[in-house]
Amino acid sequence: MTDEQRRRVLDALDRFEIEVPSWGFANTGTRFGKFLQDAAASTIEEKLSDAGQVHKHTGCCPSVAVHVLWDFPNGIADAQGVGEIAAGYGVRIGSINPNVFQDQIYKHGSLGNPDAAVRKAALDHMVDCVSISHATGSRDISLWFADGSNYPGSQHIRKRRRWFRNGLCDLHDSLRDGQRLLVEYKPFEPAFYHTDIADWGMALLLARAAGPMGRVLVDLGHHYQAQNIEQIVAWLLAENMLGGFHFNDRRFADDDLTLGSIDPYQLFRIFHEIRYWEWDNARNADIAYMIDKSHNLKGKIEAMIQSVSRAQELYAKAALVEHEKLSEYQEACDLVSAEECLQDAYATDVRGVIAEWRAGRGVPVKPLDAFRESGYVERAAKERGARNRAGASSYA
Repeated sequence: MTDEQRRRVLDALDRFEIEVPSWGFANTGTRFGKFLQDAAASTIEEKLSDAGQVHKHTGCCPSVAVHVLWDFPNGIADAQGVGEIAAGYGVRIGSINPNVFQDQIYKHGSLGNPDAAVRKAALDHMVDCVSISHATGSRDISLWFADGSNYPGSQHIRKRRRWFRNGLCDLHDSLRDGQRLLVEYKPFEPAFYHTDIADWGMALLLARAAGPMGRVLVDLGHHYQAQNIEQIVAWLLAENMLGGFHFNDRRFADDDLTLGSIDPYQLFRIFHEIRYWEWDNARNADIAYMIDKSHNLKGKIEAMIQSVSRAQELYAKAALVEHEKLSEYQEACDLVSAEECLQDAYATDVRGVIAEWRAGRGVPVKPLDAFRESGYVERAAKERGARNRAGASSYA
């Protein structure tokens, strides 16, 4: 690696931050059951403590996404003072995630529900979440909806689209300057006939309709098999509508596997499209990177450190793509040379430069080893184990 390449990697690592999810540290499971971990977090303070360990050992995770109802069951009353708690563990509160899919009233949807009273309840909850964001100093409101239907003819699709549009416009009005609504999409589950926001185009239209602070959020697990996600990223960048990511990996659908465990080259290609756009436009893209996963079998903090470390490596590799050469090859339709531009960057071993970056910032050169040696999991298991074995709530 040349000195200039090394500088590019160090500069890239300096500006790369990725948010971790509070729910990634809690006991979760599948629809078939869950396997409890003694060290899993139950309270918001425990989750922030665990998140602080990830940031301490990786140096690039200063914020924690929170899920209202799971983290703040009493709303803003529970959010008071949480910023100070987070700061005590070396992190801050990041994106606010409303929950409009868990309560019984959402059986037939939230903003898409035919019952106006349910639509109002969903909107009121999301407005309360905006108030929580004001109390915690958070910028982004991250929206995912389970709304949809399972049977043809059972719901009026166009009416539901209109209700969503109206609700998001009303929610947008509650934002302060500088805040953003991130609209997520998902093709199926739990709705298997139609989902109200099923793809990036629907999310784009609704985010634009909501107002100037609306953006699209891309979850890597929320796509059909073989879909070209980096093309979606490129289009959203071109439209100035890419707001954020939920990073995970998958083999089938929304598996939420450890980042980079299945298809690391996909994430490299996504990072490349982002950095290529930045090179073309001579400015940084304003994108919120976040991990969205919770492991049922792996140790939760270890799995999160794994994901963060892979993200750093792949972002560093993307920083090595020679954009000027690539642009020339593309213009000349020199297909092999253009492809080799990406392959050479991807094949470069960046671990030495990452170790240098970590050492220069007082971060462990080998984060996973350092965390294991810290004894944190053993202490947490001793403090939390009895409660977890007693069957504590999945998310509370």
